[in-house]
Amino acid sequence: MQRPEAWPRPHPGEGAAAAQAGGPAPPAQAGEPAGLRLQEPSLYTIKAVFILDNDGHRLLAKYYDDTFPSMKEQMAFEKNVFNKTSRTDSEIAFFGGMTIVYKSSIDLFLYVVGSSHENELMLMSVLTCLFESLNHVLRKNVEKRWLLENMDGAFLVLDEIVDGGVILESDPQQVIQKVNFRVLQSAKEQIKWSLLK
Repeated sequence: MQRPEAWPRPHPGEGAAAAQAGGPAPPAQAGEPAGLRLQEPSLYTIKAVFILDNDGHRLLAKYYDDTFPSMKEQMAFEKNVFNKTSRTDSEIAFFGGMTIVYKSSIDLFLYVVGSSHENELMLMSVLTCLFESLNHVLRKNVEKRWLLENMDGAFLVLDEIVDGGVILESDPQQVIQKVNFRVLQSAKEQIKWSLLK
């Protein structure tokens, strides 16, 4: 009989925390198999978020670590993920040592990527928040044409949800409030500078 998994699952310590340390993983404790060693939890849970059109072309993408350091590697990864997921009804995929949650809407595919050990529910909460927030910003038209016309708003939404791979917010109402505040502040700044000219 398989033992139930501990909750929440420990994070493998990938991402910025492990990269900053730069050293090897800590040695396994006596009597502990090397592959089952628990790693330090990390706040860096998101590797990438991207939105593709229904032909698999990138519309918006942010990568939060150096798993895919070049644009060419990112585009190849996105194409492979799209080919694997675009014709399935599932919401989760495991690909290249990563956990990917995704959702389609009319002519868009939204993806959130984490490590293979990442909690799928956590990734799904980010995806849901992204979709619901975009739904509000795009006035319930989560489709390519409206996304392209409101790309600034889409990036603002994403920046309020994830920063540097760390999940900041998973409540769409909070994201919308923060985005509206930032837009209002920007408008005030523009008015102020136009009056000073």
